[in-house]
Amino acid sequence: MFNERLDTLPDYPFPRLATLLDGIAPGKDPLVMSIGEPQHEPPAMITEAMIANAHLWHKYPPGQGTPELRAAIKGWLDRRYDLPEDMIHRDQNIIPVAGTREALYLIATCVIPQDQPGPKPKVLLPNPFYQVYCGAAVLNDAEMVPLPATPETGFLPDLDQIDDETFAACRLFFLCSPANPQGAVASRDYLERIIALARKHNFVLAMDECYADIYDREAPTGALEICAAQHGNMDNVLVFHSLSKRSSAPGLRSGFVAGDAKIIKHFNRLRSYCSATIPMPIMAASTLLWNDDAHAEANRDLYRTKIDIAAEIFGNRFGFHRPAGGFFLWLDVGDDEAATKKIWAEEGVKVIPGRYLALTDSTGTNPGARFIRIALVHDLATTREGLSRINAALSR
Repeated sequence: MFNERLDTLPDYPFPRLATLLDGIAPGKDPLVMSIGEPQHEPPAMITEAMIANAHLWHKYPPGQGTPELRAAIKGWLDRRYDLPEDMIHRDQNIIPVAGTREALYLIATCVIPQDQPGPKPKVLLPNPFYQVYCGAAVLNDAEMVPLPATPETGFLPDLDQIDDETFAACRLFFLCSPANPQGAVASRDYLERIIALARKHNFVLAMDECYADIYDREAPTGALEICAAQHGNMDNVLVFHSLSKRSSAPGLRSGFVAGDAKIIKHFNRLRSYCSATIPMPIMAASTLLWNDDAHAEANRDLYRTKIDIAAEIFGNRFGFHRPAGGFFLWLDVGDDEAATKKIWAEEGVKVIPGRYLALTDSTGTNPGARFIRIALVHDLATTREGLSRINAALSR
């Protein structure tokens, strides 16, 4: 009656966390720092645009988005990555999507061949990872290949450790930069190499760049910047972006996919059969957000200040490092589950064990088991309080 592959998926992190903490009373007033749900005040233009376009709620929204939204997305990509004006075509290289989680899952359905002779298709992904990558691989009957992303590898997969046989069977490679949870950013050289590998072995590189506008010092290089330097060649490359983090609007469920026109064309065909579309008033608000960079800059400044607070509190302890991008701390606490329970029991702060965001490999090693992830999503005062409480628990 059910898809048996569902039973092979690991339990989702947050129900696992609830089970771990079940029966443990929080030591102080509870504070949730386990979920990457931005709590900054969203821009007022969201409400204004939705009120102004409320008469469009009765319209079925176009699956490919409005021309105005696609034009705004193109404009942002051109500005953010200094792309040639003629590289991205508004109607051929962009699809607005109802949040990138659905799109990251469905791209596997689009590009993983079915019922072909030879080895089972492989999906490569960093380990730890965003959980949808795992679901996309398993539920499309591909072999999932988790690649350790540890301090020793710079928190990104070590491409030298992947053999040609694995690459030959790879059909889809998920890469997140800035990385969730560690905040690592792929360098220009790294991106050039992985794009070359995608073309050599004919797999799709799905670049999850949803944290691209949240960075500490330097704006992270994007995959489309590399494509621009290669005469605009976007073959085998897709990028995924969202307003959830950039605009503190996770409830808007608005993002986009851009890149290789051939893949975009097939992806549009798939999505016409199964995907939710973005309502017209939300598309109007999204258009304004992609056209405006000032609110994203202010948002970024708040996150920088919170990293400053974390640096002040933790110093060089617990493996603290300033994440180059994103808004998570990835602290080395030795035993992630024990630390999570201790922090909750003594200080009432909820964090998430790193092993819940990673897979245990064939050697019995889980690259997240030493770490906890802390989401810096609250206001400055709440962030300082939460980090101080975590530090107090870990220091006892």
